[in-house]
This record gives sequence, C-alpha cells and structure tokens, in this order.
Amino acid sequence: MREVCGLGTDEIARAFLVTQEAMKRRITRAKDSIRSLRIPYEIPSRGELRQRLEAVLQVVYLVYNEGYAATAGEALVRRELADEALFLCRLLVGLLPEPEALGLLGLILLHESRRAARADAAGEVVRLEDQDRSLWDRGLIAEGIGLVFRSLQSGRFGPYTLQAAIAAVHAAALSVAATDWAQIVRLYDMLLERSPSPVVELNRGIAVAMRDGPEAGLHLVDDLLGRGELADYLPAHAARADLNRRLGRPREAALSYRRALELALQGPERRFLERRLAEISGFSP
Repeated sequence: MREVCGLGTDEIARAFLVTQEAMKRRITRAKDSIRSLRIPYEIPSRGELRQRLEAVLQVVYLVYNEGYAATAGEALVRRELADEALFLCRLLVGLLPEPEALGLLGLILLHESRRAARADAAGEVVRLEDQDRSLWDRGLIAEGIGLVFRSLQSGRFGPYTLQAAIAAVHAAALSVAATDWAQIVRLYDMLLERSPSPVVELNRGIAVAMRDGPEAGLHLVDDLLGRGELADYLPAHAARADLNRRLGRPREAALSYRRALELALQGPERRFLERRLAEISGFSP
C-alpha cells in the first residue's frame, strides 16, 4: 500500500482501523522479518499466485476505499488512487480470473458508476438518497452486475462478491425508497457469516434501519458502540446521529454529530456534518 500505491502510514492505519503508532510498529516488524528471513523480491510462480490472492485483493480493496472516500484532506474522492486500484484489479482479473477477483472488480465498478453523482459542483457531499441517479454510469453498472453473476455462479464466492451483490441491489433501484432493503439485510447476514467484523455489523444495522425503521437500527448501532470496537470510527457516530435525527431526538443527534466532527479529517465530510448539526441545534459552523 505504501511502496506501490503511495499511501502514508496514517492512511494505512485508518484503513486497518488501528492507530498510526500501531501501524508503524507493524511495518517495522514486517521489514525486520523480511530482512532476517532474507525474503527475496521476486515474481511468484504461477502456483503461488492463488495462495497470495487474498492478501493482494485486500490491498487493492483498501487502496480503492481510500480513493473512493478519502479519509482526510479537502477532496471527497482521490481519483488517482481509485483509478490505480481499478487498473490493478483489471490487471489481476486478466491474470487470475478467480471468483473473488471478479467480485472485487464488480464491486469497484459498481461504486465507480456513482462517482459523478456523489459530489455537487462545489465538491460537497451528496448522500445516496439525494443523488441524481440519471448520472449513474449504466455501462459500468451492467459490467459490474455481470461480474457479480459470474462469481456467484461459481459457488466459490466470498466477501467481495457479497459486497458487490449489495452494491448491485442499490444500483438496480430507482430510489432509496424503492431499494430492496430486505435483500440487502440478507446479503449482510451472509457476509457476516463469511467475514465477521464490526464494520459489517454497522452497515447491516443501517440496512435494518431502512427495512424496519430507525429505532430498530439505532438499537443495533448503540450495541456496537457500547462494545467499544468502533469508538473512534466516524461512520458509526454519524449513523447514530442520523438515526436519532430521524427519530426526532435532536439532543442525542447533536451529541453524536459532535463526536463525529471530532473524528472527521476530510473537508467535505466535516462541512456535511456541520450542516446537519446546524439544522438540529442552531449550531454555527
């Protein structure tokens, strides 16, 4: 992530949900291991490629995430990183068209299809429910859905394909209200079985809120935050704030918006949170 794609240690740390100091220690230990074990820098044999595929997919996925939604700075999207991850994933599928490589490429294409609608002319955040879906790239959507079907039909799919399937359900819907949220929750259930993580639980909780109402989702999000694993994860506090806002609880919403603002390092995200906070509490950014 650092040597090939140019990410800084702080960005890598945020991708892995650890502190910068913890990531520095990991990188130092990795370098020491490479040095002491005299691991050579060489192109792996064909037989070794499949063994290394999971790690390579994870790197491409995390690099794309930082490009798709930058964690810091004034830009919502870091196009150079998103484009590099897409290039690498296409290259990977050409070299090794395994189901999960197809699934990750499908996931990236489905996210890329919405790029033009995710920010307004000033570069400010446009949330999913407010996006102009006529701006979504139908060619990328068709290609992405085709890759998802190929992976699913193999019977050997995993977490990237399931995430791509969730993105495909969003892409097929005419609006947020018309989205098949029950299907999305079922897909998150499958994803949790294969790749359990608090972030997946959070996303499932948001989908449950869309299916069953904000009270049901808030219960799940509060349970997650109570466990402490997402205490410093901005999207968790932003989700809690939004659910309380939808429930007409401005005080609780404001508390969570303020905590999210403490964690926000990206300009457009900060300004979006400030606008939300201003709407419910008279706060001036």
